[in-house]
Amino acid sequence: MVNRQVAQKNMLMGNYARAPLAFSHGEGSWLISTDGGRYLDFASGIAVNNLGHGHPALVAALTKQAQKLWHVSNLYTIPEQERVAEMLCARGKLTKAFFCNSGAEATEAAVKMARRAQYHQGQVSRRTILCSEGAFHGRTIAMLAATDREAFREGFGPMPQGFDHFPFGNMNVLRDRLIADSNSPEPEIAAIMVESVQGEGGAKPLPHGFLEELRALTSEAGCLLIADEVQIGVGRSGHFFSYEPSGITPDIVAMAKGLGGGFPVGAVLASDAVGAAMDAGSHGSTFGGNPLAMAAVGAVLEVLDEEFLADLRARAERFLQMLVALVGRHDALIEVRGQGFLIGLVLKDGITPAAMTEALRARHLLVVPAAAQTLRLLPPLNASMQEIEHAVSIIDAVLTHEEFS
Repeated sequence: MVNRQVAQKNMLMGNYARAPLAFSHGEGSWLISTDGGRYLDFASGIAVNNLGHGHPALVAALTKQAQKLWHVSNLYTIPEQERVAEMLCARGKLTKAFFCNSGAEATEAAVKMARRAQYHQGQVSRRTILCSEGAFHGRTIAMLAATDREAFREGFGPMPQGFDHFPFGNMNVLRDRLIADSNSPEPEIAAIMVESVQGEGGAKPLPHGFLEELRALTSEAGCLLIADEVQIGVGRSGHFFSYEPSGITPDIVAMAKGLGGGFPVGAVLASDAVGAAMDAGSHGSTFGGNPLAMAAVGAVLEVLDEEFLADLRARAERFLQMLVALVGRHDALIEVRGQGFLIGLVLKDGITPAAMTEALRARHLLVVPAAAQTLRLLPPLNASMQEIEHAVSIIDAVLTHEEFS
């Protein structure tokens, strides 16, 4: 007889450094492993599960829609898509929406729209997208060119042309670049694409007042402003859009991650001027904006009302205060930064985010490593103060351990 007790071969590619941990289900801010362990999830699927796990509004919306219609394609009118587009544009103070399936698709579509809008207005030389050093806008080939981090690019060259970078948060350099470009016979810069808080780059927020000055500068220079809200958007900053407190309105906004509360969906919002350039056939997505995805987005938008966001800001402020207090007690922790529920713990040299992530996971707290010696905390937006306090107590205990002291 054939021996069927041979160990099963793992057929998955090795492009993920997976932890030896699997989950069977989730309950709010908690994940339950296949062996019954309960883990406080302050990773949120990397800022995706904005309402935690099994949120009743999401479950109800998806269950109801799944019994009617999943997918029909954008060859036809999709009423659910029109409803969600209206809701998003109203909150973003923009007028046109396009739906896709992921953050990388959203940022790539945003770049296409910026270049197309310039072309449509006769600015055919304007094709370059300026991005910040340390930025992360996705993993397509074009979005690898939008980052300057070689770790993401290695082995995937040559990089597409049409992207360049400026020092993070350095308005002086950016201003000089834009003024020189706008005064040239054939200006090249189509748009500036920025994250108001760099997620993968280490939870680094732009300096105070940067967005206001950038909006004025781009308008004067004739280029567009793209806000990458993929990670910091959809309430994670404490506001639905992270740029809201600045009072600006970007020309283009890329969204994804928490937009569907865990269901794959992305979106791009744009002004009338940008939308006018996107005529039939200029861009598309087979699955983008299907009825099932729109049901998820609609449920998320209804939960994240102003009352919810005000309470989130209060909890986020208390969370930040508790973490800052740890800096004075632990040499391993040198800075706390970020915004809302995208918080970075900057560790001293010699203590890696990976090691801290593993130590916290051993105590059943899930977090996410990032660049620049940073650990990201990405709680569900509805995490309770009791859960926040529990997370801080675990971090405190791990930092007390001699390995990290």
